[in-house]
Amino acid sequence: MNNLLTATRRNHAIEHATIHILSEQFPRTPLGGHSNPTGFFIVGGVPAAAVREAAAAALLRLQNGERGLAIHPGCGTNYVVMGGLAGFLAILGMSGTKNTRQRLERFPLLIVLTALGFIFGQPLGLFLQKEVTTDPQVGDMALVDVYRVAGNLTRVITV
Repeated sequence: MNNLLTATRRNHAIEHATIHILSEQFPRTPLGGHSNPTGFFIVGGVPAAAVREAAAAALLRLQNGERGLAIHPGCGTNYVVMGGLAGFLAILGMSGTKNTRQRLERFPLLIVLTALGFIFGQPLGLFLQKEVTTDPQVGDMALVDVYRVAGNLTRVITV
């Protein structure tokens, strides 16, 4: 089980680094990704050849110590943490209310609490990426294959 988690975390780091590089080459193209123990997917309107080149460059740069490439502000980890924290604070802000009038009176408090959830959630999400969901120490990992799956979905296989 530990090997599956480690492989996923390392692939997640390569995925982020690949997206960083692709974003420089295709600045107005929305990009996303999904990692697993055998590699990752890149979602976006970029050619598979560009994904192949970016993934190779990303892997090399991580192997050369550019650990910051493993962290991405658009990562789902950030969105989950921000949304979860905002939701938790909203529930906390509504605790103890018994009727609609009390709930309406607390509405300004809810706005403040959810805003705080998003404000504090972003750095917490970045911290969790660094410590939990990515591992930039990719060692001797290698790209095995990069190919278009369908539409705007490209698969990157690693070992």
